[in-house]
Amino acid sequence: MARLNGDAATLPAREVAMPRLVSIVGNRAVRWASIVAFLAGWELLARTGLFTPYMLPAFSTVLERVWSDALSGDLPLNLGLTLYRALVGFAIAASGGIVLGVLIARVRVVRWFFDPLVSAGFPMPKIAFLPVFILWFGLYDVSKITMTVFDAIFPVITATVAGTQAVDRHLLWSARNMGASERELLWEIILPASLPQIMTGLQIALPIALIVEIVTEMLMGGAGLGGAMVTASRFADSPGVFAGLVEIAIAGFCLVKGMSMLRRRLLLWHQEALEPTTV
Repeated sequence: MARLNGDAATLPAREVAMPRLVSIVGNRAVRWASIVAFLAGWELLARTGLFTPYMLPAFSTVLERVWSDALSGDLPLNLGLTLYRALVGFAIAASGGIVLGVLIARVRVVRWFFDPLVSAGFPMPKIAFLPVFILWFGLYDVSKITMTVFDAIFPVITATVAGTQAVDRHLLWSARNMGASERELLWEIILPASLPQIMTGLQIALPIALIVEIVTEMLMGGAGLGGAMVTASRFADSPGVFAGLVEIAIAGFCLVKGMSMLRRRLLLWHQEALEPTTV
């Protein structure tokens, strides 16, 4: 009798858990359906004969090339160099952008000096400065990382300024009246309150850092995913070019997904953590 009562007690929980599990699996399947359909269409279209293998190699051929690059060591080398430059540039842009953004929002002299520069520099195509950085820093990692920092720092600055200025003034006044120092205001109120918008700026800056790094490698040459794609195109290596596209897409997806996971981890206390997400 006790066993029957236990089964009856667990039955509602199972009935609730199963639809939820089916819903989660269904949502993930729908989310990946478009990518699977695109890759299947790519494979079918390449095998119809409408395009030559030079113009559009089959997706299976491209995967074979990716696997071959991985076994030969070219993929780890190129991917490692690209991620190293992009992530170092992103880290510098993130730290410098947050510090500068807080100073612009909190210090009048800094805001007077930097606000026009940020307003003018944000919309301009900053890749135009690449020849200048080549003249100053040469053709190696320093110029590529500098280009990445210069492009990725602007979203971090603007997001930090917006988040810092949006902190409730009554909260700051209350903290000051209770004897909080400026340092305590910054670390215990301003930065936590502005963290959602800062994370948004970082989520924008990270793919920008990868994109700019790929572009600089294409323009300057050398090792890296971008340089490998340009080299493959010069030798009419169509599978190599498309393999580079696949590798860049996977690397970008992993970076964006990792940043989204970090955001959810850091903002467990925030209201957005309670809202449903599709990421």
